[in-house]
Parts: sequence; C-alpha cells; structure tokens
Amino acid sequence: MAALWEDVLRDEPAIREAAAVAVDAALLEGVLMRTEGEPNASDVVNYAPFTLLPSAVPSALFEQAYAVQQDFNLLVDAISQNKEFLESTLASTVKADDFTARLFRIHMQVLEEGLAQSVFLGINRSDYMFDCGVDGTPALKQIEINTIAASFGGLTSRTVAVHGQVLKVLGKPKEASRLLPNNPSKGLALGIAKAWELYGSQSAVVMFLVEEVQRNIFDQRCVEKELWNRNIRVIRKRFRDVFERGSLDDAKRLYVDGQEVAVVYYREGYVPKNYDQQNWEARLLLERSRAVKCPDIATQLAGTKKVQQELSRPGTLERLLPGRAEAIARIRATFAGLYSLDMGEEGDKIAATAIADPDRFVLKPQREGGGNNLYGEELRQVLEKIRDSPERTSYILMDKIKPQPAVNYLLRAHSPLQASECISELGIFGVYVRQGKEMVMNKAAGHLLRTKAVEHADGGVAAGVAVLDTPYVV
Repeated sequence: MAALWEDVLRDEPAIREAAAVAVDAALLEGVLMRTEGEPNASDVVNYAPFTLLPSAVPSALFEQAYAVQQDFNLLVDAISQNKEFLESTLASTVKADDFTARLFRIHMQVLEEGLAQSVFLGINRSDYMFDCGVDGTPALKQIEINTIAASFGGLTSRTVAVHGQVLKVLGKPKEASRLLPNNPSKGLALGIAKAWELYGSQSAVVMFLVEEVQRNIFDQRCVEKELWNRNIRVIRKRFRDVFERGSLDDAKRLYVDGQEVAVVYYREGYVPKNYDQQNWEARLLLERSRAVKCPDIATQLAGTKKVQQELSRPGTLERLLPGRAEAIARIRATFAGLYSLDMGEEGDKIAATAIADPDRFVLKPQREGGGNNLYGEELRQVLEKIRDSPERTSYILMDKIKPQPAVNYLLRAHSPLQASECISELGIFGVYVRQGKEMVMNKAAGHLLRTKAVEHADGGVAAGVAVLDTPYVV
C-alpha cells in the first residue's frame, strides 16, 4: 500500500508542477478557508490544506465502513432515547467533568418538563483508522463517533475534482477516473430538509448555530447552498443572538429575530470554551423548544467518550439494540480495545498497566474537536498524577491503533513543499430522521478522508494538523 505512487514520487520536477496545478485547482473548486489573520472576513481567503496525491484505502475496509454506518445511526438514536443508560453510564463522568455535567443537567431538565420536540435529526460521522495487526493485515478500527458539528462534508465534496486534475497532470488519467464521486453536503442537506418538512411550517427557517470565529464558513456554505436550492430559508446565528433575541411562544415554538425556527443545526457548542453563562442559558432555551435540534442534547451525550467505552462492554449492544444480532456483529467488529478508569479495582489495574506501558494506549478526555488526546510520556505523567483521584474518571483509555504509513505531500499555504510519512483517518457521514418512534430516513451520506504526518499524534483539519484527502480504493 505504501508504494502506490512510487514512480511519481521520484520525479521532483513533475511533483512541483503538479503542486502548482493542485493549488489553483483547489481555489477553482472552492476548497477554501478563511485565514487565521482575518477569520471572520471572506475578502482574504486561502485554500484549505490538502494532500497532493489521493491516499490508498483498502476496498474491503472502505466497504465495511459504509456497511456499518446505518447500524451506528440506529445505535446513536437508541442511546439518545435511553435515559437510564445515559444516567448510569455518565454517573462517574458528571462528577469529574463539569462540561458533561452541565449538558447532562439540561438533558434531565428537558425530560422532566416533557420533550416539546417530536422530530429528531442526527448527523454524525464515524471515524476509523486502519490498524496493521501482528501479521500486517489492515483492520478497520473506530476512533470515535462525532454526534455534533461533524464538519468537512462540504469541502470534501470538492476535493475529488482537485485530485482528479492532479492525477491527469501526472499522466494518470485512468487512475483519475477511478476516484469515487463523493458529496456529503448533499446528503446532510437532505436530512435537514426532511426534518424541516416534517416540522410542518413552510415559512419557518433552518438556523445554523455558528461560532464567533468562523474560519470554516465555506464548508458550511456548501450545505447551506443545497438547502437554498430547495427554497429552504437559512439564517446564521450565534449563541449570543439566541440569548439576546430568541424566545419561545406558548406552544414552545422557537423565534429568533422574529423568525420561526424549524431546525437548529449546531456547528458550535461542542467544547467548554463555546460557553459562558449566557450561552448556557441560550442552549437551554433551544433545548426546551419544539424546533428540531441537530443534535438534541441527548444525542450530543451519546457521542461522549465514556459512552463509547461503555458500548464495548459485553452485553451492552444487545441491551440497546435488542433482536439486531447482525447489526451488533458489524458494529463490534470495528471496536478497538476500550477501558474504564472508574474508581475501583478494574480502573486501578488498567491505570497501572498504562503507566507501565504508555505506548500501548491513548488517553482520551470527554472532548470533541481534535487535539485533546494524550500519548506516550505525556499520558504516563498525567495518569501518574491522577491515578488515585476521581479526576481520572473524566478520561477513558483506548488501545493505540498502529496504521501503515505512506509517503505523500501535504499542501499548506506558505509552507515548503516536502514529502512526509503520513497516516490517514476515514470518516463516514451518517444521517437519520426519526418522527416519534418511526425512523423515516437512515443512510450513509458520504465520506471524509483526512491525512497527517506521522509525528502528529492527534488533531484534525480544523485543529491545523490533518489535511483533506481523497481515498484511492485499492
């Protein structure tokens, strides 16, 4: 696998020419981000970082990742409806992690009041790496499932054309024609449009809830454009707009700036720094409304690392998905080893094992957005510090996945052109819509491949570590 583009990689003049073409192609196709210097202005933009060449992905693992996505959609939805499971699973975490605790409190308050929302929309992305076992056979292993603000469905829709152009310039038109079409933004918009339709008000809008700093706006605009194409009105608001100018009527319909909101699509609200007291109040207002939240707070909690670890325990999937033995087998086949750090003998034992052999594991806090995980010596130091403290329950341990590196060029604005040893992560977007108890849509909506240099243990595209890529299925 590592030798996919070996002939090309030896030809430096051809690589330089292809890189120049690639950058222009990315700008032409709209693979864009705002700059760090002007994160809220679109009059200065640059290309989003991407690989020069598409990366090899084994066809069997690619197909496996797609085949299991509807199962994961059902699982996330089942967890979000299971109050007892969320309560018992997160019991230790909410004591040690204030952010999860505050989300959980809102969840409980909304349940006590009675859910006003009757239509539920899930947009998630299940992320995998290809683990090379002892015998060198790659296996699909799930890193995590993102249930809130799963990004890059828009820009990845436009990256295929860039890589197709690069391969043609390098004299590989046959290989270019083998790149798979991919348009997650269309699939995500289909889900949002279905939820909007089921909400049942032609004049209501879809509200993108966005961050104060919006570098990744073009990714969101791809989804937005698909909705406008269906004559669905889209507004973009921040938490503070909701706090200052949002309200509920007697029927718990949500209004922001006088406009009724049918669907709230979160591209914000997944990390503690997104919240101050006003923003927490705005979040509660949104959750209490009958608007379709993507995600509602229970679905956000379903994506926590602690839930992921609990799912790997024997019997848990059977409890959540009764009578679905085949789906359970497909899901379980993707699990890496996951371990609880709860207080008690089991947690003590695994903490001691990880301190003794830190390179075997990854230490994961209850956080989204990349760049939070701990490895190696840093993992050991943190675990030694918290091994006897309840603070350790705000983390989980996972077996470290060891993928096979391949050589590629990572194209970043203002960075020199140089070859890097790289590893890739495959994400599959899933979309589902449930009305009451009836699942009205459940589909895989496309994929995202991100690649980074081997020296960067953790972090995604938005965190500035990984770059956009296209799978070349082999």
